[in-house]
Amino acid sequence: MVTISLCMILKNEEKVISRCLNSITSLVDEIIIVDTGSTDHTKEIAAEYTSNIYSYIWTDDFSAARNYSFSKATKDYCMWLDADDVLEASEKNKFINLKQSLTLDTDIVMMKYNTAFDEAGNPSFSYFRERWIKNIPKYRWIGEVHEVIPPYGKIVHSDIAICHRKEGIGNSDRNLNIYKKLISKGKILEPRQQYYYGRELYYHHLYKDAVSVFEKFLESPDGWLENKIEACSICANCYYQLGNENSALLTLLRSLSFDIPRAELCCDIGKHFLERKDYKNAVYWYETALKSHRNPMSQGFILPDCYDYIPFMQLCVCYDRMGNHKKAEEYNEKAGICKPYSKAYLYNKHYFEHL
Repeated sequence: MVTISLCMILKNEEKVISRCLNSITSLVDEIIIVDTGSTDHTKEIAAEYTSNIYSYIWTDDFSAARNYSFSKATKDYCMWLDADDVLEASEKNKFINLKQSLTLDTDIVMMKYNTAFDEAGNPSFSYFRERWIKNIPKYRWIGEVHEVIPPYGKIVHSDIAICHRKEGIGNSDRNLNIYKKLISKGKILEPRQQYYYGRELYYHHLYKDAVSVFEKFLESPDGWLENKIEACSICANCYYQLGNENSALLTLLRSLSFDIPRAELCCDIGKHFLERKDYKNAVYWYETALKSHRNPMSQGFILPDCYDYIPFMQLCVCYDRMGNHKKAEEYNEKAGICKPYSKAYLYNKHYFEHL
């Protein structure tokens, strides 16, 4: 059976670190904690789980800190978690089975990362991340923020899911400030960094700046296809905020130049037409979303609801407004099969019963 070093970088995580470690401590063979300057009781709490606690001077570089944590690992694989991550009880047997069956010729194990949840607690936003990384020097983190380990060698995709259950708002300016600091020092952002920098500008409502960054990223011959498609969606949102609806639609349609339609983008395009009362076009794009193939191994960001629940609900709206209440009710019932607890579905159900 392979052995695993859990490697974490922490700062002021006293509220959540016990929850995280309680969910994983019995499953790993070693815990490495790198503290980057806590002023609360993070280190004292972590000491209840491991004696391998190291202090590290923060340099606005997540990769450097994570690589330092990996350098202290002694087991076959390094596993990373953030303090507000949790391995749910339902995943533990799968975790154990993978440890028992994995062979040492595996370089990286990808696991699902659920980062948002609906009203019933089901994942509403997920993607794959490198989670177990073979403990050899060539596998190290790159990127000062939104760090990543470039995948090489034999890669295994597991259905084990890590849940990111964030507590509080954190430092919302941290990532943007790191990017600005890098740029002020003359660093040229590579395509992946451009994509994430554009996202940070968007989150801070700096829409003109975000558009400029995204357009440069989209024009570049380099960059990951999934990032390009997602950038079209975010860039379009920037154009909407700037009142440029035509550019928004063209940017959404631009996503089709990179690959076959993604349901997420089809729903965005459908929404564009729905909000402008062009129900015929809206129906076309929501129906296209339903026909889209969901590829969980793409490693891109996935909104599961865009492949069934959202288009069903929006088709219900479209047909209702076009006067076809029977078909509208049929789509609402299909949405209800996906989410029988949905308040929107239940509201519509009551609406149709009293129509």
